[in-house]
Amino acid sequence: MLSKRTRCWRAAAAAAAGALACLAFPAPALWWFAYVALVPWMLLLRTAPTGRRAALEGWLGGAGFIVAVHHWLWPSLHVFLLLVAALLGLLWIPWALLVREFLGGVPDPGRVTAALFLVPAGWLMSELARSWQGLGGPWGLLGASQWQVAPALRLASAGGVWLVSLLVVAVNCGLVLLIAVPGARVPAVAGMAGCAVLTGVVWLWVPRPEVSGTLRVAVVQPGLVADGPDSTDLRFAAGERLTRTLAGQPVDLVVWGESSVGADLAARPDLARRLASLSAEVGAPLLVNVDARRPPGPDAAPAATAAALPDGGIYKSSVLVGPHGPTGDRYDKMRLVPFGEYIPARSLLGWATSVGKAAGEDRRRGEGPVLMHLPGRPGVRFGPLVCFESAFPDMSRRLTRDGAALLIAQSATSSFQHSWAPAQHASLAAVRAAEDGRPVVHATLTGISEVHGPSGERIGPALATSARAAQVYEVPLARGTTLYVRFGDWPVGAALALLAAYCTLEGTRSLGLRKPAPEPTTPPARTARG
Repeated sequence: MLSKRTRCWRAAAAAAAGALACLAFPAPALWWFAYVALVPWMLLLRTAPTGRRAALEGWLGGAGFIVAVHHWLWPSLHVFLLLVAALLGLLWIPWALLVREFLGGVPDPGRVTAALFLVPAGWLMSELARSWQGLGGPWGLLGASQWQVAPALRLASAGGVWLVSLLVVAVNCGLVLLIAVPGARVPAVAGMAGCAVLTGVVWLWVPRPEVSGTLRVAVVQPGLVADGPDSTDLRFAAGERLTRTLAGQPVDLVVWGESSVGADLAARPDLARRLASLSAEVGAPLLVNVDARRPPGPDAAPAATAAALPDGGIYKSSVLVGPHGPTGDRYDKMRLVPFGEYIPARSLLGWATSVGKAAGEDRRRGEGPVLMHLPGRPGVRFGPLVCFESAFPDMSRRLTRDGAALLIAQSATSSFQHSWAPAQHASLAAVRAAEDGRPVVHATLTGISEVHGPSGERIGPALATSARAAQVYEVPLARGTTLYVRFGDWPVGAALALLAAYCTLEGTRSLGLRKPAPEPTTPPARTARG
């Protein structure tokens, strides 16, 4: 029985240990730390005296991780961030129970071997569950911390960010065994060596994207503008000035960031004419992002809900504009940021608007992904994503399977300008590029803007949060299909299969222990009487 003081100490240690992994992500970006970051938390969980205590410390560690990785949301969500963390922290309880079950005490060789597979699989299930958009989306997946490590990016091309997460947790598990279970050193070393061998095999034999030409893409980053009623006009004017500096340079496409246009182009034809004039002046189409209320009309809302709306609703849309005006290509953002762009179950959680900067009105969702044809480059199509949609592996994979040669993420993190958020968001472009074998342009209003090639490598200079610039990038195109694009989230399926097999085995074993002993089938022996 733990004393009250010990219980309090362990609870605080669990929350702090869970938070440690945030240092592997940008802005600290200590990528190597990811391979040891879980060790203190796992050492604590393996010594939990009961399963109930392990569940509590798993929950507290998970909540600590969420708060640490998303601490920059505090100005927007305030105390609501703690409530969200408390909810999401529950997802780590099954993983904590697996850690105690397989790493606690003095595990035999069978348990040690199982730990190296089932503990990473359990972690992956927590990542999978919180990757659902309604729970915030896949921000802060452990594998994404390896965005600047070439061998890890090659692993992502084979099995997505999920495969990288599995190997990172497996290494942490092996280190725990080396530290706490002297008798398990051989299988622990063998397990970590297996991770290294798998990485080497993928590095040597998995095909690399084959470069097949280049595009000259310009990213326009206007920088911060003063808040006020005319801020959208000031931002538009800043984008105009910077775009004009591109005149005379060979450019195939100019990309503006998220919310770069603050009025619907059908409602403001003067803005459409200004954009068309810019396109003609620089000799390239412009991909802008309109964040505005759409006028009522047949395209304003799905038929099932249009009658219930007084107007077209607010959309965030990627719009392609050529020298003659909008080309007709438009993508409406599908996955909205919880609380930032809509409030889940507003009738119950609408009070969040009173404690932070939650959305006062829900934005509308788009109906499906869109591929846009690049004028002047026959056969070249690109797929736009908006804001945190670049965190979802399935969205970029779908665009790639549909034929995208280039992926473009339009973003704006000005609300979190001096935090870790811009660097965290920009790093996702490298992971998506490596997964899909396609270049990714991450264009923002206020930084960090980056371009990554089809293997995840950075192309050209990044535009920092202090930059106001129009930067042209030579973007290499690639052909071929990565294993991840071809086979999808197979590491998730493998992890689910392992856990299902374990649960089935445990269930069968439990039933076997409860089965009553069979009645004797032979007659009792007779006793001789003399």
